[in-house]
Order: sequence, then C-alpha cells, then structure tokens
Amino acid sequence: MDYREVGRNVLQQVGGKENVVSLTHCATRLRFELKDKKKANTKALEKTPGVISVVDSGGQYQVVIGNEVQTAFKEIQKEVGTSVKKGPSSDNQESIISRLISVISTTFTPMIPAITGAGMVKAILAVLTLTGVLSDSSQTYIILNTIADAAFYFMPVLLAYGAAIKFDVSPILAITVAGILLHPNISQLFSTGDAVSFLGIPVLAADYAGSVLPIIFTVWIMSYVEPFADRISPSFIKFFTKPMLVFLIMGPLALVVIGPFGTLLNDLVAMGAEWINGKAAWLIPFLMGGLQPFLVVTGTAWAMTPIATMQLSSTGSEMINGPGMLASNIAQSGATFAVAAKTKNKELKQLAVSTGITALMGITEPSLYGVTLKLKKPLVASMIGGAIAGLYAGLSGLVRYAFVSPGLAALPAFIGENPMNIVHAIITCVIAFVATFIIAYLIGFDDTSDESEQTATTAAIIVENPVKGTVYPISEVNDAVFSKGLLGKGTAIHPEENSIYSPVEGEVITILESKHAIGLRSKEGIELLIHVGIDTVNLKGEPFEVFVKAGDQVSAGQLLINADFAAIRNAGYDDTVIVVVTNSENYAGISEASGNLKEHEPLIQIS
Repeated sequence: MDYREVGRNVLQQVGGKENVVSLTHCATRLRFELKDKKKANTKALEKTPGVISVVDSGGQYQVVIGNEVQTAFKEIQKEVGTSVKKGPSSDNQESIISRLISVISTTFTPMIPAITGAGMVKAILAVLTLTGVLSDSSQTYIILNTIADAAFYFMPVLLAYGAAIKFDVSPILAITVAGILLHPNISQLFSTGDAVSFLGIPVLAADYAGSVLPIIFTVWIMSYVEPFADRISPSFIKFFTKPMLVFLIMGPLALVVIGPFGTLLNDLVAMGAEWINGKAAWLIPFLMGGLQPFLVVTGTAWAMTPIATMQLSSTGSEMINGPGMLASNIAQSGATFAVAAKTKNKELKQLAVSTGITALMGITEPSLYGVTLKLKKPLVASMIGGAIAGLYAGLSGLVRYAFVSPGLAALPAFIGENPMNIVHAIITCVIAFVATFIIAYLIGFDDTSDESEQTATTAAIIVENPVKGTVYPISEVNDAVFSKGLLGKGTAIHPEENSIYSPVEGEVITILESKHAIGLRSKEGIELLIHVGIDTVNLKGEPFEVFVKAGDQVSAGQLLINADFAAIRNAGYDDTVIVVVTNSENYAGISEASGNLKEHEPLIQIS
C-alpha cells in the first residue's frame, strides 16, 4: 500500500491543510489539532484504505495508521508545512482535562524518538556492564553513558520544541529560553552557595537539567509575551527587537518566577508518586496493566507520561508507566494469539498472528484496533490478564530504567541496579501472556467465519455494472494495491462512456476531494469502492463532475460521476474504472462477470 497516498487522503478527509492547527505523530498514529472538527469526515476516514481507526479524544483528532505512520506524516507535512497554522482550534470546546491531555501529548510527542533512542542506548549499556564486557569506570562507558544521558539532561530543550508547537510560539525562541535555564553560568552561580539575585530580586537555586514542568509553564507564558513583543516592535526593526524583547522578558521571568514555581511542582509530583509507591506499590501497575487499552482507545494514555518522565530523570527509574504497560502490551499479544489459535477464518488468523507479534514487541495499536477491540471479548481478556500481571509487577517492585515502549525487544530497559528486576520483568511477561491467552481462549469470541457461513446461506446479491465497457480481471490492473487484492476482491472496466452510475442501492460513504473515487455501502452492508483511473488523484478533480455527496442515499442506476475519459487519457493516465468490495472478507463467494457489458447489467455476484 502506498502510504503517501494514504497521507494525502487523510489530509483531505480532516478538512484539508487549512483546517490543521498542528500535526504530530507517535509510533502508530497521526495526531491532529483541528480548527473545526466538524469539517473532518470521520466515517469516511474509517473507511479509507490504510487507516486502522479514528480516535477523537484528549483534545486531539487521532488517525491510527500503524507502523507506516511516518510515511503518511511526511506526506501530509509537505502540504501542511512545518510551521504551526494560525487560527482558533476546536480545543476551545474541549473540557479542561481534554485540554491538559492535549498539552501533554503535543508537547511530549516530538521528543519521544530522542528519549526512546537514549533509553535503548542505556539498555544496551546495562547489558554490556552486566555481562562484564564493559566496566562502568572505563572511558568508553562514560562516553556511551553521556550519549544516553544527553536527551534527559537537555529535556527542557526537547520539551520547548513541542510546547512551542502547542502554544503557537517560535520554536527557536522557545528552545533558546530553555537554554538559558541550562546555561553553565547559572549553575556556577548556584554552586558557590552565595545568594543570587537579579535587580535585587532573589533567584532561588534550582537544577533544571531533566526538569519537565518549568519549561512548559515558561513557553505557555511566552505565548502571551511573544505577540506583545511583535505588536510593539516597529515593523522595520522587528527582526531583531522582537526576539530581544522576548529574551529580556522571558529570561528573568523563567529564572526568578516560573522556573522555581515549576520546580516546586516537579518536586511535589515526585513526592506524590513516591508516597503512593510507599503506601501501595501494587496499585499503579495494577491499574495501568488493566486499563491501558482503555487509555489508548480514549487517547488519554499520555496523562501519566510527565510523572513517569520526571521520576525517571530524577531517580533513574520509574514505576508509573513502564511496569503496567509491559503487562498490558504482552497481555494484548496473548489475547491476539488466542484469537489466531481459535479462529477458523484464515484472514483473521493471519491478521492476528502479525499484529500479535507487533504487540509482543511493544506496539499494540494494530492488535487493539485490528483484532481485540472488534471482537470485544479478547479485549476484556487482555485487560484481566494485564491487571493480573500488573499486580505481580507492583508487588515485586518492578521498575523501568529507560524510556522505551515496553515489550520483549525492550526488556534490557529493565536491567539496572537490582539484578532481580529483569527476572521480575520476564515473569511479568509470562504471567501476562499465559493468563490472557487462557482467558481469551476459554471465553471465546464471535468468529467471523460463522458470519460468513450465515451470509452464504442467503440469496446472492448483485452489484450492477457502473459504466458501459469491457470488463477484465482486477489482477491485470496496472496498480499493485488493486491487482494484489490488498483492498479486497473486485473487477476492472475499460470504459466506453463517461457516465458512472451507482451499482447498488445504499448510502454514499465518502467522496474524495479529487473526485476520482467514491465509497458506497449497500442496504445489505456491502462496502464498495469505485476508483476512476490510475493515479488520477494528481488531476485534482478537473476531469470529473460529481452529482452526490457523502451521506446521500442513492438508488441502483443513479448517476454518480461524469468523467471526461478522453481528457484523462490525454493527460497520460490510465482510464480504468475499478470496482472493489472492500469488506469482501465477510462473504463466502464473490464472482465477477467478464466481456462487454452495458451499464446496469450484473457485474459482481456476492453470496
């Protein structure tokens, strides 16, 4: 599948680049902040090939793509640009909690690759020292440890970038202000032990390396200062007066007021986490192990990230996210493999095996959205198994020493000062997988093969030919996505006339902005994609005239599109019309006609 085209289609369905306030991505999903969420066509997005699911939560409009999310992100970024789009966003209609989660996710998402990479370096270093390959007093160790620590030491700088995106300020200015907090001269002033003041105002000693809240608060305040500096600066000297004013105002504010206040909150949060850990060490891993799938689906999984990050940077380990997430991720894999072992549906079995392996490595969205959430009972099993394993992780005192997505590939992140910690991590994985597999297998699920058998007993459903022409096998289409059946079974037509009619009675689900493709759902539930031409998205709708819109009810034989096929051919594009049953896995038998057909004649028979 061409995930660049997936990115282009997603951008169209969220309302185009004019509707995008900001865009980030994590391991599996695109995270939009939109000016008007009503302009996003969620139903159409959920039917878009390459999109696993859509989640509107936590102040963000999230489109789950899977492992190829970076390809789609880069394609969208070409259109949207790297700068933040101006204008009000739909966040104004969100609750305070949703806005807070939006701030956390947008701020933390850009830095995740850095701290994940640094975490893996730490994990490798732990293995090297544990096996005696490397001494912790060697210069090589010191250099590698510095490489691993850099992302955490300069965390305010990394967070400044994400916060700048969220609060709509200059990323370069925000990063420079973060640099002020970390400058060696400030550290030297505090290290003398003498009182430090600025214009007679006391400056409280604080170590901002690895801190989280001070820079977020600072950039938030800067979002009010920067427009003020822009407004009062004369246009002909604004180039240097605006940043000068930002630094002269924000530098002292950050050091004298905002930084100490943020540091105090940092310490209070850390103390709260330690208090909970001291009173009920089992509680947080137990809850995270059981509720993580719910947090992922609702987009609130980021809520605990700042606390875990602060704990990790201050103490070198954390128990807020890592142990519970390890239990949950492995449990998700166990539930998915149970589905693979029990289902009689070959396509579901293949999907469950591939996504189960991905979940085992620590990325659960493909498994969650593709298998367990759809089948429901395996999801319940994964939450029960995750809670059981999370309880063990909490009681055993399991901690994570590096910020990585917990899974088998990231087990070295659990190697640290306590030699038994990695043993407890392995036991947690075993409990999570085995317990969940057994529970999911015993409680079962509604196998899709049963649905196919029921469908097979009903009368055949006819999909009419939408355009007069010569019908030929879809396997001969000059596009690998269609010819390999990646979108479903179907057929292709060399058109002889320009009018394209509805092949079924039903509803228009989606029409691409480029007008070259339309999605339909028949009254029987058959989902069809009519794709006019190959790569005709590049024509930007010019040869097409559309007579319906998304949400319209249509009858079989109703005119949908007029396509100027001569113009398409003259532009150098293949004019083939492709008809695909995108949910063909739900049906026992699909047969296609061949030869010359008039419009409205039977094209596809489904049983």
